[in-house]
Amino acid sequence: MMENITLDLGFPDNITGYTNSKLTRFSRSYASIHGYVSLCVCVFGIVTNLFNVSVLTRKHMKTPVNQILTWLAISDILTMISYIPFAIHFYCQYPQHTSEIHERNSHGWMSFLVFHINLASTTHTISIWMCVTLAIVRYLHIKNPTKTNVFRIRRIYQTRIIIIIVYISSTVILIPNYLSNEIHETVLNNKTIYFLEDLKLGRAETEATVLINVWMYAMIAKLIPCLLMSIFGGLLIYNIHVKIRQRRKVLQISGNNHARLSEHSRTTKMLVTVIILFIVTEFPQGVLIVCSACVENFFDTVYLPLGDVMDIMALVNNAINFVLYCTMSTKFRQTFFSLYCGRCKVTRTSTDNFVSLTEKRRFDSNSNNNMLLPALPP
Repeated sequence: MMENITLDLGFPDNITGYTNSKLTRFSRSYASIHGYVSLCVCVFGIVTNLFNVSVLTRKHMKTPVNQILTWLAISDILTMISYIPFAIHFYCQYPQHTSEIHERNSHGWMSFLVFHINLASTTHTISIWMCVTLAIVRYLHIKNPTKTNVFRIRRIYQTRIIIIIVYISSTVILIPNYLSNEIHETVLNNKTIYFLEDLKLGRAETEATVLINVWMYAMIAKLIPCLLMSIFGGLLIYNIHVKIRQRRKVLQISGNNHARLSEHSRTTKMLVTVIILFIVTEFPQGVLIVCSACVENFFDTVYLPLGDVMDIMALVNNAINFVLYCTMSTKFRQTFFSLYCGRCKVTRTSTDNFVSLTEKRRFDSNSNNNMLLPALPP
């Protein structure tokens, strides 16, 4: 629902119901550069997410959390691939106030817009629920670490099932949203142009089905996921600190094991950062959607003018994960450079820093489910 609300910016003013407010003037000013900014973000995001997929799917990197992040990257890639032709046509080639509105809003391009709206809403919903799954899976692992290789393989299999469920359920639950995107036509300056049906949110004539659809989208795709991420993200932070204190006291970890434990901690902090970015991006959108359904004229005067800003925030969130992984995960950096640069070989120069194979395997049994840490060979 958010995507067809956000992305219908740029239609003629007499169709969208825009007012000449300061917020609207800011929106029009930013719209002049939004296309080019979003193109840069999308190209960067597609390339870096392809890097993410290639690194996280290495055989020694197969863990439940890495699987989730792989499919999160795939959903982000699909979102940005769809956004590129949308930005080129509706922002770069034909700006908002172009005189060639009939070419800009041709039937073919409006049909593509409907496809883009449906795809973006689906992939974006998948991404946010994948992040919820990420928080839950990581929390469950910290609470109950894998003790054997068989248990680890079982968790990988269970995670695959969860990923499939997220992809399918996100598609099915948005079917009412797909059906609400209808193309209409009108005559402007003796030429036929096409536009999406006005939802009439925040007005007396708003249909009950539209309100139900808006509320469902706000709750299922925005507010509830953000609430779950907040809960499990907080539990994640608390439990990782408890586990670190316990392991330091009980195991009296040597320098090399301490380094792995530090990596374990950094990994969790990185995942928490990913979760926080989703909350910061998605929660305000959920609140604005609810306000659009409840407050008169809020949709036209506030939500629509902020559409491009919310879009670029979501795109940046889709594109930034590679930077987080590289800066906060040693294992990701090592695998990336080994894969693409043929270097960053891990060497040991002193036997004093060695950990016995038995001790290393015992420690890894408690952390081989970690995001961006290599799993033990079967």
